[in-house]
Amino acid sequence: MPTSFTVVPVKDNTRGAKEGNEEEDVDDNNVLKEEDEETTGDGVPKENSPFINNTENDKGNSYDGTNMALFEEEMESNPMVSSLLNKLANYTNLTQGAQEHEEADEDEGSKKKTVKSPQMGTFMGVYLPCLQNILGVILFLRLTWIVGTAGILESLAIVVLCCSCTMLTAISMSAIATNGVVPAGGSYYMISRSLGPEFGGAVGLCFYLGTTFAGSMYILGTIEILLTYIVPKAAIFVAEKKEDELNALLNNMRVYGTCCLALMSVVVFVGVKYVNKLALVFLACVILSIFSIYAGVIKTIFEPPDFPVCMLGNRTLQNLNFDKCLKTDFLDNMTVTTKLWNLFCDGPELNATCNEYFDNNNVTMVQGIPGLTSGVISANMWSVYGPLGMMVENSELSSLGASDSAQDIYMPYVINDITTFFTLLVGIYFPSVTGIMAGSNRSGDLRDAQKSIPIGTILAIATTSFIYVTCVILFGASIEGVLLRDKFGDSVKGNLVIGTLSWPSPWVIVIGSFFSCCGAGLQSLTGAPRLLQAIARDGIVPFLQVFGHGKANGEPTWALLLTGGICEIGILIASLDAVAPILSMFFLMCYLFVNLACAVQTLLRTPNWRPRFKYYHWALSFLGMSLCLALMFICSWYYAIVAMAIAGCIYKYIEYRGAEKEWGDGIRGLSLNAARYALIRLEEAPPHTKNWRPQVLVLLNVDSDQAVKHPRLLSLTTQLKAGKGLTIVGNVLEGTYLTKDAEAKRAEQNIKSSMSAERTKGFCHVVVSSNLRDGMSHLIQSAGLGGMKHNTVLMAWPGAWRQSNDPQSWKNFIETVRESTAAHHALLVAKNVDSFPTNQDRLGEGTIDVWWVVHDGGMLMLLPFLLRQHKVWRKCKMRIFTVAQMDDNSIQMKKDLQMFLYHLRLDAEVEVVEMHDNDISAFTYEKTLVMEQRSQMLKQMQLSRTEREREAQLIHDRNTASHATINDKAETGPDRVHMTWTKDKLFAERNRNRECNANVAVRDLFNMKPEWESLNQANVRRMHTAVKLNGVVVNKSQGAHMVLLNMPGPPRNRGGDENYMEFLEVLLEGLNRVLLVRGGGREVITIYS
Repeated sequence: MPTSFTVVPVKDNTRGAKEGNEEEDVDDNNVLKEEDEETTGDGVPKENSPFINNTENDKGNSYDGTNMALFEEEMESNPMVSSLLNKLANYTNLTQGAQEHEEADEDEGSKKKTVKSPQMGTFMGVYLPCLQNILGVILFLRLTWIVGTAGILESLAIVVLCCSCTMLTAISMSAIATNGVVPAGGSYYMISRSLGPEFGGAVGLCFYLGTTFAGSMYILGTIEILLTYIVPKAAIFVAEKKEDELNALLNNMRVYGTCCLALMSVVVFVGVKYVNKLALVFLACVILSIFSIYAGVIKTIFEPPDFPVCMLGNRTLQNLNFDKCLKTDFLDNMTVTTKLWNLFCDGPELNATCNEYFDNNNVTMVQGIPGLTSGVISANMWSVYGPLGMMVENSELSSLGASDSAQDIYMPYVINDITTFFTLLVGIYFPSVTGIMAGSNRSGDLRDAQKSIPIGTILAIATTSFIYVTCVILFGASIEGVLLRDKFGDSVKGNLVIGTLSWPSPWVIVIGSFFSCCGAGLQSLTGAPRLLQAIARDGIVPFLQVFGHGKANGEPTWALLLTGGICEIGILIASLDAVAPILSMFFLMCYLFVNLACAVQTLLRTPNWRPRFKYYHWALSFLGMSLCLALMFICSWYYAIVAMAIAGCIYKYIEYRGAEKEWGDGIRGLSLNAARYALIRLEEAPPHTKNWRPQVLVLLNVDSDQAVKHPRLLSLTTQLKAGKGLTIVGNVLEGTYLTKDAEAKRAEQNIKSSMSAERTKGFCHVVVSSNLRDGMSHLIQSAGLGGMKHNTVLMAWPGAWRQSNDPQSWKNFIETVRESTAAHHALLVAKNVDSFPTNQDRLGEGTIDVWWVVHDGGMLMLLPFLLRQHKVWRKCKMRIFTVAQMDDNSIQMKKDLQMFLYHLRLDAEVEVVEMHDNDISAFTYEKTLVMEQRSQMLKQMQLSRTEREREAQLIHDRNTASHATINDKAETGPDRVHMTWTKDKLFAERNRNRECNANVAVRDLFNMKPEWESLNQANVRRMHTAVKLNGVVVNKSQGAHMVLLNMPGPPRNRGGDENYMEFLEVLLEGLNRVLLVRGGGREVITIYS
């Protein structure tokens, strides 16, 4: 339904004058170059579009007027509709070459010429180029041989199969090409923008290799026509024996092919514009040749041409070295032997010894082209496949065999030069239907590409399909079968078989096919380097970037050199029949992904998928994709595997090393759909214990410059995860998002850089919150999505908490522990994390010691197993220690634990450590006393500081949210402490207490009893546990590479939080690498399968 627009003029003369001037001079900067990326305010790369977010051209057009004053602050990012429409009108889809030439002219300082809008229509811009690329060497050199070998029915099957493949691909390509503007770049551009840079690069390089090997095939076809049909005497290598003819032909092809390649490369390098101008001349040769074939077929109805084929028995003879198809001739009343006699006998005498088969069978002549009405079509209906060296025979003629056929290969018979079978013929024929991308490659030159590409391409395929089908039928109905199977025309004095059918002369086909092959070779050597240059300039394959450079006018010099080198490989193969299946593989893979791109986009129903070409369906694309895949394995299963392996290697390389590109491709949409589906499925039920793996939320800190403080936390995550499962790296910045957004972006970039350096695969989440406590809480609660949420929190131990004047640091830590427990998340706390090994380290023989004090769901068992999967920890052995109390049977405990580990399939040493309920030592009491005194000092210091803050705030009349904190801290302050502490007094008291601890062993214990009795006995018991357990752990595991230990939970009463930190410090004292572990309240490891 058409949409009507009503344009309402606004009285703004200055703007109208400016717009009038702009229309006269079209700015080149409006050319859409998707590869040049900018960054928006949110850090996401955006397209450098000529329409949106592009204010470079509007800097001179400052906003002037009052009609839209409400939106004036948004003008920088969102242009007025009138400006947008003006840019749309001036937008020109330039081809890459034209743009490069203009840039070169600008560099030279010359005056820039006005860009002419493209004027090519459907016929000249799409239809004829597709015809020229589709029709070519296979039609002239191999189609008759394919018809004779496969028969009419199987030949029609081959043609229908291949043409259906290209027609379905053309339908998919038309849908993609009409879904927006397609700049010059053809199939590579379409696939890369539809399926992403990985698929685009892989398929683009396959298409490049296919085009390059197509150049080899066309050059080999050119040389074959030259040496076989035009000037056979120009051959350098001449076979002395019949069995050496094939090798001589191949060597000639290599020498002349290399010379021809060098000549064509020079032509392309020097004057590519002449190649494009001669394209119509070459196309005219092709069309004239085809018309001469149809004219010749019609002429055979009335007057078949005289091309007799000499037969010995039912075997076809090479009519090269004799003039008469007779054994003897009657000359001057005498019977004399002929040249044919001399080929089979050891002398010209009538009584000479001759080949047995020659003696037993007569020589006959059959008409090579009996004509359309001769009924030969019935004999050519069925296939005649055979091995290498099989003689071309006519089954309708009688033959008497010879007892010894070993010498037959040396006789002048027409034989198969290769083993023939159906799938081979499919591979040889398929290149004759390639070339359907010629129209889309010229999209920049078309007046209306979205209209011309579908119509021109589909009409060209329909036309060529009609030509191939009719040629198969007409060849089979007009030409004798033995002549059809004679690949090089040896039975008709070395004439091109298809040339014998043409009218008015065989030379029309010979000359036409020669120039057609030359033109196609030049076109391949012109197009392939530009395709490689486009891939190189996209920057998705780093090692190809050198091939993006060229001459000043944009000609791809380096790419042409590489193309010539690869093309030489095909020429050294030398056999057209061997090269054709190679390029078939690469083209089929390209067509397969065109169909896949269309199917994916259609099924995903992405909002941007709105092709103007409506006659497509995902089922057709899927059928085309399946047909391409089937044809790949039909042609040659080993070539197919090699081609897929090459594409797979390129895909993985681009994925691993290539530049990240965001082209809005379909694979990204497919990933989003798959992720959504998977997340919904994960939401249905919690994961089973067998599927449980640590999904880690890493709480990372950054310094004032937003640099990562503890990058070894990321190393530990990588070693623990080995790239599997979910990893979220979280960070909290204190402040408001409006004022801290730039710092948040910088912190996110720094964290992502550290993640990349440490090879941590996951997501980064930076939160800006009014305080760190709330930010941590938000991360623990809301990080992740649906079923893909974290179940484990990893953080670093706050090592400097004692030296910090702000107790909020360790309070935040304890609150994080509490919230992780409340959320049923496992918690991992790494002490001395900066001493943990990097991913490049390789720890030698050593141990990972697990101290299993309380059951936590199996986390302590699972973590060492996961660590040992990584190469850093692979050589370490696992030791498990458990603690036995007074009433426990240590021997039985050890047996039970060994059996448990056996069922868990874990290899570890087991040791049971006995900890008896000894009397609490004086050291423990003293340690507890110092802890409580220090706690009281810290509270008094905090009270004094907050009072001073309150006075300052009253003076400055500031009313902030800190009143609540002041009141809370005032309430918790002890009433019995009346002294005022300074920092110096605190350090003096701490040193005095340490001296007391050092001398506690020699002091009279009874003098301390009154002070001990005032202590909190619960704290004494906890300190006793910490001291005893620390002594045992240090004794057993001080030399371990890592110690994993159950982490005690924080007290329920928040008044004892600082004591909790002291307990943990005592517990970890004297240990280097420690990982404290708290379970999440569920089993994470099971003995069942």
